[in-house]
Amino acid sequence: MTVESTAAPKPRRSAGTKSTAGKRTTARKSPGTDPELVQLLTPEGKRVKNAEFDKYVAGITPDELRGLYRDMVLTRRFDAEATSLQRQGELGLWASLLGQEAAQIGSGRATREDDYVFPTYREHGVAWCRGVDPTNLLGMFRGVNNGGWDPNSNNFQLYTIVIGSQTLHATGYAMGIAKDGADSAVIAYFGDGASSQGDVAESFTFSAVYNAPVVFFCQNNQWAISEPTEKQTRVPLYQRAQGFGFPGVRVDGNDVLACLAVTKWALERARSGEGPTLVEAYTYRMGAHTTSDDPTRYRGDDERLAWEAKDPILRLRAYLEASNHADEGFFAELERESEALGKRVREAVRAMPDPDHFAIFENAYADGHALVDEERAQFAAYQASFADVEGV
Repeated sequence: MTVESTAAPKPRRSAGTKSTAGKRTTARKSPGTDPELVQLLTPEGKRVKNAEFDKYVAGITPDELRGLYRDMVLTRRFDAEATSLQRQGELGLWASLLGQEAAQIGSGRATREDDYVFPTYREHGVAWCRGVDPTNLLGMFRGVNNGGWDPNSNNFQLYTIVIGSQTLHATGYAMGIAKDGADSAVIAYFGDGASSQGDVAESFTFSAVYNAPVVFFCQNNQWAISEPTEKQTRVPLYQRAQGFGFPGVRVDGNDVLACLAVTKWALERARSGEGPTLVEAYTYRMGAHTTSDDPTRYRGDDERLAWEAKDPILRLRAYLEASNHADEGFFAELERESEALGKRVREAVRAMPDPDHFAIFENAYADGHALVDEERAQFAAYQASFADVEGV
């Protein structure tokens, strides 16, 4: 696998074209066909050699492999529980990571404690790796806080809803730690859809020009809500890095070992002063974009089934079993731990207190503001207009 490719792509028809009958058609590659990428575990769970990246996982122990499997299983369970809670009316919205566990756990476990992470709103697995209590991720989606953790406690920034803006935050932070002389690195997560945002292009420019120690980790899950990747770019996403003057690499995003190895490599480049890297984790969103989305309206079952055959958790389990690194006792104990996590998540969400209705007016200005005072008074009058139905 070559990290950077300079071959110019052949021109091809746009993803959205009109047929002679005037009907709109979408050009999609056949399910199951993959581009060239870094892979250390095949979908069947067989270990394959890679001369460039093997050294980054050469010392991994059976215990660490079981740890990666545990991370993915528990992250998936937490994610499934959150989706169910939304369906029960306990959360207003939820963005599932189903299918992207390997990309997040592999990259998350590659970070050091002193590295800093800038997520979007789907990095539940990375948050798990950084030690953020999963129940703290749910407050924003329940509407009771704006993020339930201190970013500096775990070097994990609050979730970012504005698409792509966190890449600029990450670049600025990386420029700052470089000026401070720190040997840590920064990693910014975003999706294939966000790669078309101007903020992302600006962050690429600044990071390249200032040689910022930042890794841009793009989870290409094939769909930006209902828009396929073919409508985001005419070249593989990782090749965009070439135009900004730094390397890009595409990794099998369903291979946790490959994601771990490639991210370690990219972070080491950043720490050693070699500047930014773009990592494209080629994966798939097996569920909906969010719980307000219906993916059956824009993609077929054949595509989803093809990707389910490359499930990142089943892949690692097959490798663990074939290598005699895990037995049925391990999997049974993990299932019990998974059940306990689900129970804890349900109880924590339902016990979250409602926020103070007037908290929204606090801290807008350091010294207060007449307009905010007026708005607070108007809201207080509105609240007082409701009849007191207590005891009715």
